[in-house]
Amino acid sequence: MKHLDGVVDAKVNFGAAKLTVYGSATIEQLEKAGEFEKLTLQPEKGKQRVMPAKPFWQRHLSLEIACLFIVAGYLVAYLYGEKSAAAISAFALAMMIGGNRLFKTGFQNLTKRVFDMKTLMTIAIIGAAIIGQWSEGAVVVILFALSEALESYSMDKARNSIRSLMEMAPKEALVIRGGKEVLIEADDIEIGDRIIVKPGQMIAMDGEIVSGFSTVNQAAITGESIPIEKSLHEEVFAGTLNGEGLLEVKVTKLAEDTAIARIIHLVEEAQGEKAPSQQFVDRFARYYTPVIMLIAALVAILPPLVLQLDWSTWVYQGLAVLVVGCPCALIVSTPVAIVTAIGNAARHGVLIKGGNHLEETGRIKAIAFDKTGTLTRGEPVVTDYVLLSKNIDGDVLLGTIAALESRAKHPLASAIVKKAGQQSHMRKIEEFSALPGRGVTGRVDGVAYFVGNRKLFEEKMNEPLSAETIGKIKQLQNQGKTVMIAGDESNVIALIAVADEVRVSSKDVIERLHLLGIEKTILLTGDNGATAKFIGREVRVSDIQAELLPEDKLKFIKKLQAEYGNVAMVGDGVNDAPALAAATVGIAMGGAGADTALETADIALMNDDLTKLPFTVKLSRKTLQIIKQNITFSLVIKLLALLLVIPGWLTLWIAIFADMGTTLLVTLNGLRLLKVKDDGKIVGK
Repeated sequence: MKHLDGVVDAKVNFGAAKLTVYGSATIEQLEKAGEFEKLTLQPEKGKQRVMPAKPFWQRHLSLEIACLFIVAGYLVAYLYGEKSAAAISAFALAMMIGGNRLFKTGFQNLTKRVFDMKTLMTIAIIGAAIIGQWSEGAVVVILFALSEALESYSMDKARNSIRSLMEMAPKEALVIRGGKEVLIEADDIEIGDRIIVKPGQMIAMDGEIVSGFSTVNQAAITGESIPIEKSLHEEVFAGTLNGEGLLEVKVTKLAEDTAIARIIHLVEEAQGEKAPSQQFVDRFARYYTPVIMLIAALVAILPPLVLQLDWSTWVYQGLAVLVVGCPCALIVSTPVAIVTAIGNAARHGVLIKGGNHLEETGRIKAIAFDKTGTLTRGEPVVTDYVLLSKNIDGDVLLGTIAALESRAKHPLASAIVKKAGQQSHMRKIEEFSALPGRGVTGRVDGVAYFVGNRKLFEEKMNEPLSAETIGKIKQLQNQGKTVMIAGDESNVIALIAVADEVRVSSKDVIERLHLLGIEKTILLTGDNGATAKFIGREVRVSDIQAELLPEDKLKFIKKLQAEYGNVAMVGDGVNDAPALAAATVGIAMGGAGADTALETADIALMNDDLTKLPFTVKLSRKTLQIIKQNITFSLVIKLLALLLVIPGWLTLWIAIFADMGTTLLVTLNGLRLLKVKDDGKIVGK
């Protein structure tokens, strides 16, 4: 395709089954150039071509015709002998029809001195014909073609794990333009357009709800199966399913910039990127193939020359060595596992940005966690409301405190306002004043109220707080909570404790990681020691490091790497950037709506869901395990088959079964990664 007029360059992403052409060329021109490989192409953008899916038998008609000729050949051989002209003709036709594509590539490779599996197979089959082994040569061709067809089917199954995402987002949407509802293609929708999403419809574009209320199933983006309630000003994503409400959504991103489009693009890039294991196998195969050809030549030549054995027998053995030595099983052993695992992770709401990150995650021994927004929710909430006076209505006082705090500008204030909002008690404030470093004050119904820290009240009352009050404050502070005091000019009336709540899942996640074999889990935070210790004990991490600046976290990550080797850092993708970048694997929380998380992290947990972390580690370790199984199995089977040469037992039949059978088995073994589920269960270490 690179030689077509107007084409500057062309690249193939095998893992994603994607062809990228730089320059100008029509689909028809590209398909004609790829006619030999029977390519059928779909444009990534624009109108999709209607291409009826052909059943397996129609797509491999030449294979079936070749099989009929083989059957005819054996029938003729039974009646007139295997050396009869009719039998040889039938087997020769089977070889030519079934091996057409194989021979064409093989001869092209021979002229270019490229020795891959098709080159070796071509030499072996031609050699079989020369020494009169027509029937075995024909069967080898058929088995090879059948193996390729099944391998192609298996790889398509692996690729479909991400292709299904591409089909999620609708290609058109109902847009309000000029006061009318118009059906417009997604690629033509602009930022600021308002789209109507009816109950049960897929949302076509990323945007913000400007009217309506509904539940939205975000499984395609985040992997979570439980629908989320969405209302005014909340974000929705293309490819998610609207529930029972009617929504009007203001478009915030173009079709190519939506979360699902970016996820698909990044996953395709990841599937095409070679993992360390694959790079090793490619390098190995580069030297392995010439060595096999040399061994095959020695097997064919040395016994007849040195020991005066039969030339026909040992040339046959040499050809069998060529077939069994094809490195196809070895070469496919890694990419099929990587493609399958990355696709499976994407369907479960985990974006892994490359095979190298997948493998590194499988080798992780220590994981460091940021606190805020990772092990905790990242949103302060009121955890305790303690009344110290019996002669006051708690709800009314809470309304007063919330009214005062609503005029303050700090996160803790919003937590109190939110708490009071649920009880609908807000009061009118007069003479409001902020007291820097101490709190706020204001007058309600002629009474001055104060909300602030211990220092504020000791100043106002000109005496220390009571031992009982101080005891309760310290008790709450020891639980990692920030305590605010409420009262009037002479009395302390109530204590309000605010904290960043620990995620319900955090403790279970840490426990599951330890069960998976993670040796150390560390909490890294800039928060004070008391809060860090409380959170750390609550979630049961191995170690706690508090009051750290970003550069301190970076130093600690490097220290962990020196001790444990492979270290992961889990954060929000925005803060702690140096630590995330320095870690072996940087894992960002909440990638669905965060551009920074998608761009900077090696792995993004799309739904801000920490429970996806053990699943990611489990999937990565299973992938490493399967890659090792595949490589070992490929080499051992080939070695055993080659040893059959010594007693002269290796036949072309055994050779093709050893080679193609191994290829199919490693492919099917890789597809087992589709079955790894986020079920919360730990299987071994």
